[in-house]
Amino acid sequence: MPDERVSEIDALVAAGTYPSRASLITAAIDRLVAELESREIDRAIVEGYTRLPQTADDARWGELSALDSIREEPW
Repeated sequence: MPDERVSEIDALVAAGTYPSRASLITAAIDRLVAELESREIDRAIVEGYTRLPQTADDARWGELSALDSIREEPW
């Protein structure tokens, strides 16, 4: 890892943003994994709708379901 990057990590630790280098690196890896998982989910959704596009009936059903949910709110 370049010295400049290590210095940036150390500065974040020194500022109290993370308690240690290890915790910063763990957080960064967790964030990367979550982002990659989110991209895969997005890709799968797009692929599904491309394979089986939403119909007008599907859209209407979604509208009616949303309206029912709103009516059920206690406000």
